[in-house]
Amino acid sequence: MRDKPDSSDVPHNRVAIVTGAGSGIGTATVHALLEDGWRVALAGRHMETLEATMRDCDNYFSDHGLRTIAISADVTQPTSVDQLFAAAQRAFGRLDLLFNNAGLGVAGKSVEELTYEHWKQILDVNVTGTFLCTQAAFRQMSTQTPRGGRIINSGSLSAHVPRLHSADYTASKHAVSGLTKACALDGRKYDIAVCQVDFGNAKTGMVSGMETGVLQASGERIPEPTMDVVHAANAIVHMASLPLEANVQFMTVMATKMPFLGRG
Repeated sequence: MRDKPDSSDVPHNRVAIVTGAGSGIGTATVHALLEDGWRVALAGRHMETLEATMRDCDNYFSDHGLRTIAISADVTQPTSVDQLFAAAQRAFGRLDLLFNNAGLGVAGKSVEELTYEHWKQILDVNVTGTFLCTQAAFRQMSTQTPRGGRIINSGSLSAHVPRLHSADYTASKHAVSGLTKACALDGRKYDIAVCQVDFGNAKTGMVSGMETGVLQASGERIPEPTMDVVHAANAIVHMASLPLEANVQFMTVMATKMPFLGRG
C-alpha cells in the first residue's frame, strides 16, 4: 500500500477501466492510477478480489468523492462487457482510459499436448476479451464530450519471441499486437489512441516460480531475474498521461537481465 497523497493534491478526475484488476499488474495499476488522480472502475470475474483491492485503496483521495467502483465482469461475454461499460458510465459519466489487462498465462504444454479446451479458453480471454472491451470503449469514447480516449492493451515479450511450450499464449499475444495496430488506425478519426505495453517478468503470482527455475529453449531450467510490478504499473500511468495528440505506440518494460535479447 502506498502513502496517501498530500491533502492539497486535487485529482484531475479522468476515468479509467482496468480489467483483471483483482491481482498482479491490474491491482498495481489501480494503485498507480489512483495515486495519479484517476477515478477507476475495477473489473474482474471475482468480486471478492476486486473488493479487497478497493479496501487497500481506501486511503486515496478520500475527500474528493467516489474514486473507485468494483464491477464483476466476464470479458469473453458481450452482454457482460456491455454491462461493465454501462455501469462505469453511470458511476463516472465518461471514459478516458481502458487498460485491457485481463488475461490467462502459459499452460506450459507442448503444442501436441495442448487441449482444444485450453486453446479456446486462452484465445477467448486474451484476444476476444480484448476485442470486446475495445469495441465497447470505442462506442463510448467516440460519442462522449470531449471526444476520444486511450486504450492500452497488455501484450507480452512472447509477442516478439516465444518461450518453449507456449503456442497458446504466444499466438494470443501476436493476435493482440495485430488488434492494437488495426484499432490504432480505426481510432484516429475518433481521437482514440490505441497502444500496447509488452511486459517481461513483472513479479506477480503468475511468474512466482521464475526465481527458482524457468524452462529455456535448450530444455534447461534456470532462474530468471524479475522486476517489481510497480514498474509495470508506472509505465501504464505514463502512457495514459500523454495528451491524445501523442502516443507511445508500443512499449517494452522488462527485467533488465532476463533472457529476452539473445533468447534461445
